[in-house]
Amino acid sequence: MTIKDLEPKLVWNFFYDVTQIPRPSKKEEKMIAYLLDFAKKHNLEAKKDKAGNVLITKPATPGKENTATIVLQSHVDMVAEKNSGVDHDFENDPIETIIDGDWVKANGTTLGADNGIGVAAQLAVLASNDIAHGKIEALFTVDEETGLTGANALEKGFLTGNTLINLDTEEEGQIYIGCAGGKGTRAYFKYKLKDAPKKYFWFKVQVKGLRGGHSGSDIDRGFGNANKILTRFLHALSGKRYGLVLSEIKGGNLHNAIPREALAVAGIKEKYREDARVKLNTFLATLQNEYKDVEPGLDIVLESVQPPSNIINRKTTASLILSLYACPHGVIGMSRDIPGLVETSTNLASVKMLENQLIEVGTSQRSSVESKKTDIVNRVSSVFELAGAKVTHNDGYPGWQPNPNSEILKLAKSEYKTLYNKQAKVKAIHAGLECGLFLEKYPELDMISIGPDMTDVHSPDEKMKISSVKKWWDFLLKILENAPEKAE
Repeated sequence: MTIKDLEPKLVWNFFYDVTQIPRPSKKEEKMIAYLLDFAKKHNLEAKKDKAGNVLITKPATPGKENTATIVLQSHVDMVAEKNSGVDHDFENDPIETIIDGDWVKANGTTLGADNGIGVAAQLAVLASNDIAHGKIEALFTVDEETGLTGANALEKGFLTGNTLINLDTEEEGQIYIGCAGGKGTRAYFKYKLKDAPKKYFWFKVQVKGLRGGHSGSDIDRGFGNANKILTRFLHALSGKRYGLVLSEIKGGNLHNAIPREALAVAGIKEKYREDARVKLNTFLATLQNEYKDVEPGLDIVLESVQPPSNIINRKTTASLILSLYACPHGVIGMSRDIPGLVETSTNLASVKMLENQLIEVGTSQRSSVESKKTDIVNRVSSVFELAGAKVTHNDGYPGWQPNPNSEILKLAKSEYKTLYNKQAKVKAIHAGLECGLFLEKYPELDMISIGPDMTDVHSPDEKMKISSVKKWWDFLLKILENAPEKAE
């Protein structure tokens, strides 16, 4: 069996098509071309804006001409993450899917169900000839995963509908009506190359086997951060006694993924060679105890290497290690208004060595309270500014303020109760959604967000529950079928 054999077939066949089209963030050209070609084949009106966002419009089905226009929305890009040793080119290779019981996953890479399943559902609605609905505007946005730039660039007047259903959440039976806002903070360390000292023990230390996950929806699950773990070990070897020097350091990749792997090439005085191994064994045992319930695959490996030619100058090494060690990561505060909701968090996402002797540290901050978002951005910035780094910020994005009196929410709650004889849960999410940006351009929009069950998104462990897709799909169709008439 392949995913093309699953039900509902129309949705799963389009999801298969999506998995075959390379679409990492900022490289969505092939997906955009597919969408425009799809519209042409189905005789549907389509347009593309300057950012690459695509809108495909389908007229109302017979008898539904007076029904209000519904905007269905998803993003076409995916997080490109793979396990070490996996040979996959995200710009050219299709995703290889695997069925494992009631789950679909990928072979060593992210699956891209975030948000490929939303794209597939939109295409299924557009291609169908047996679904009752009013006028549909299917909005496909670009570059959501690296800063929501497609949604940010959406122009006024591109949409006409006043009701929007975002298809980018990950829990069937839950209706989302709000999300956190976010901002990215980057720190840059300029270093000098120095000759590697003599009579040193040189080693490579690697942190691996962590689960990673989404820096919004998974930040409260207690997963390990490879950058924090690596720095914790390096910090234990810092100081005059060991004389730690650093030749290479890197960890993590994307701002919205908790880093799963990190490594450093370092050296200490030769006479402390065995101390390093003993410390590593003790440290690993300590961490395996600390993370025993959430990180069963955690491993740290230390191996000797040939002496490097150069090292990062000692002052920069010390500043880098101290600031990474001090930099906060994880949940900063919980919401006082919505029980169980993370209000504010920060993710120490990546450490990269760039050209021109520059080290970049990438972090991202989220909060559903704008003032708290500003506060955690300033706290993270202060750590790196004290260490002498140059700090920059991106524009960020706004949160989506919940509207408990939403008309589309009332309809969705009613239809879910009718379908499944139980109440859908109404929630806000700590992850960022594009809805806040849509509201800036279209303040009259009435919105909800729904999706099937997914876990471990933004990591190679990402998987989607097969049975939940049909429930979510049937729910969506009921909302479309019973949408209210146009306002007078």
